[in-house]
Amino acid sequence: MLRCILALLGSAALLSAADDLPAQIKSVIDAYSIVEQNAADPVSSEQAFYQGAIPGLLRRLDPHSVFFDPGQFEQLKKMESSTQKGFGTVVSLLPGRVIVLQTLPGTPSAKAGLAPGDDILAVNGYIIGRLDVDQITELLSESRQRPAQLDVRRPGSSRIERMVLTPQDMQSPSVDRAYFLGAGVGYIRVSSFDENTGKELKAAIEKLGGDRLVSLVLDLRNNPGGLVDAALDTASLFLRPGQKIVSVRGRHSAEKSEVVPSIATPYGFKLAILVNSKTASAAEIVTGAMQDHDRATVLGEPSYGKGLVQSVFPMSANTGLALTTALYYTPSGRSIQKPLDAARFELAGTTSHNKTQGIYHTDKGRTVTGGGGITPDFIVYPPEMNRLRAVLDGSASFTNFATEYLRDHKVTEDFEVTPQVLAAFQVFASERGIQPSVSDWSSERAFVTNRIKTEIFNQAFGVEKGDQIEAQRDPVILKALEALGS
Repeated sequence: MLRCILALLGSAALLSAADDLPAQIKSVIDAYSIVEQNAADPVSSEQAFYQGAIPGLLRRLDPHSVFFDPGQFEQLKKMESSTQKGFGTVVSLLPGRVIVLQTLPGTPSAKAGLAPGDDILAVNGYIIGRLDVDQITELLSESRQRPAQLDVRRPGSSRIERMVLTPQDMQSPSVDRAYFLGAGVGYIRVSSFDENTGKELKAAIEKLGGDRLVSLVLDLRNNPGGLVDAALDTASLFLRPGQKIVSVRGRHSAEKSEVVPSIATPYGFKLAILVNSKTASAAEIVTGAMQDHDRATVLGEPSYGKGLVQSVFPMSANTGLALTTALYYTPSGRSIQKPLDAARFELAGTTSHNKTQGIYHTDKGRTVTGGGGITPDFIVYPPEMNRLRAVLDGSASFTNFATEYLRDHKVTEDFEVTPQVLAAFQVFASERGIQPSVSDWSSERAFVTNRIKTEIFNQAFGVEKGDQIEAQRDPVILKALEALGS
C-alpha cells in the first residue's frame, strides 16, 4: 500500500520540490496507524487508501482525475477493448418497468428464450416495480457481472417464468446504426470511440455506398467519447491530409498537434454532425475539427465541454490512476474544456484562461465561439414533453399496445398506422385510464402515429428498424436534412 501512495505522489508530481515529501508521507502513515488502532469500527487499508486518502488527494484537482482500484482498473481495460460482459438484450426502461425489445442471436438472452414484449419483473430477487429508472440501470449493470436470475411474464400470460442467464464476453460495436434517411442520404450513429471505431465507421459508410453517397448525417449525440486515437481515425475519414485535427497543451509538454496522415483518402460527400449536452471528449474533438475546417454542418445542442487530456498511469497492486496532464484545443485554437469551479478545483485557473473566451474563425472565416464545448451552427432542441406524451410514454402504453397488436396481427415492413389502428390504440389507452380530450388526441396525432409504428417495428423487426421510424420525427435530423439540401 505504501508503494501505491509513493507511486501516486511521484508520478503525478503533485508536490513541489520545496515540500518535505518524507514528512508528508510519514504524516499519512501516522494518521492511518492511529485510525487503525483507535477507530470505533475496524478500518481496512483498502477502505482507508482506495476509498479515502487517494481519492481525496485527487478530488481538488479536477472532476476527471480519478483512482482505480483493482476491479475498476480491470473494467477500464475491458472498456477500452470494447469487450464487456452482457446478456445480449435490448430493453425499454421505464419507472418500475423493464420490457424486452430485442434479443441478439446466439446470446444468453436468446438461448434462455427471452423474446420481444417480455416483462422482466425481478432480477436476483429485486422487484423492478419498486425501483426508479436510475436504480433499474444500476441493477442491470451489476447483474451483468455474474449469473442472473430473472422473473419474467410473457405477453398475455399471468404466469411468471424464472430464468437464469449467465453473462458472456460480448464485443460492443461503437457504430451501432447505419441506414438511409433518403435517396443517397446516409445516417450513422457512433455511440463511443473505441479501438475499432474508425474501421467500423468506414465499413458502415461503404455499406451505404461510400463515395456514391450524396450526404451523411453522423450522429454523435450521447457519445461520451473514449480513445483519442479513434477520434483521429474518424476525423481522417473526412479531412484532407495535413489538416490539423486537435492540439494538446500541458504544463510539462510543448504544444503538440495531431494532423491527418498523408496517406489518408477522405470521403468528399456533404456531412452533418449531430451533438447534444452529452456529447463529450473524443466526440468533441471530431466535431470541433469538422466545424473549424468547414467540413461539416453541426446541429443540435451545445456539447458537454470535456477537453482534459487524461493520462492513465498503471500502479502497484493492479491499481491505476487517470490524471489530467493537458488540455485539448480545436484547430482554430478553441479550448474544448468548459471552465471549472474555482471554489472546488485547482485547475479552474487554467480552464478559465482568457484565450478560451474569445472569438475564433473557421477556415472560411466563419465566426465560432470558445469558452468550452462546441456550439452548433444550428441550435436545435428536442421537442418538449407535454403531459399527454409523458403519460403515454411513462405508462409504457406504446410498448404494451405493440406487444398486444403483434400477438394478433402479422406485419410487414410496409406496415402503416391506419385510422383503425389509431382507434384501437385510443381504446387501449382509455381502458387503462388515459382519456385526454378530443383536441389533445387530435394535436398529438402525428406523434402518436409515429410512436405506435416505432414500437411495432422495434418488436417485429429490431430496434434499428424502429429507430428509422423514430428518425422521421426527430427535429435535429430533419434540420440536418434541410441544411444538407436533402
